[in-house]
Amino acid sequence: MRLQLIIILFYIYKMKPKKIVIDFENSIGPWLGSTIKLLEYHLQEKFNTHGLDLTKEQMIVLKRLHDQDGLSQNELAFLILRNKSSLTRLLANMENKDYVIRKQCTEDKRINHVYLTSFGKEIFEKSKPAIKEMMEIMEHNISNEEKEQTIQTLKKIQHNFNSDLQSL
Repeated sequence: MRLQLIIILFYIYKMKPKKIVIDFENSIGPWLGSTIKLLEYHLQEKFNTHGLDLTKEQMIVLKRLHDQDGLSQNELAFLILRNKSSLTRLLANMENKDYVIRKQCTEDKRINHVYLTSFGKEIFEKSKPAIKEMMEIMEHNISNEEKEQTIQTLKKIQHNFNSDLQSL
């Protein structure tokens, strides 16, 4: 009986999950996360300083539409990595500010195309100095070689997750 108890205790001990140790200080993820939060905070401050009623998410939409006006909402959602419902809310806010307009496709009523308004184009142009200032601050004291290496590393990280993008 005692031997059976010892064997059972041994198996219970062996079946305990191993303690998982994560070195957050030397992992890329936490550094990326905190850097992104810092950049978002300072970008919003720059927009405010420049008198722009604009968020980072709205600026991303303006940039995409500046590059390719008239995207469908589905295409836009995929390109900016947003789900359809959150993009719908974002676009509704942007329509209220007269930055964009959605037009229903004449061939397929289920499809909406998104276009910049003239005011949206103006806001995008006015955002450029704030963005340029942010880039200058962000890249201060970083050599071209360091910048290139950072970009290559970030591209590798994005590539590592690339297969998961299809499910977004």
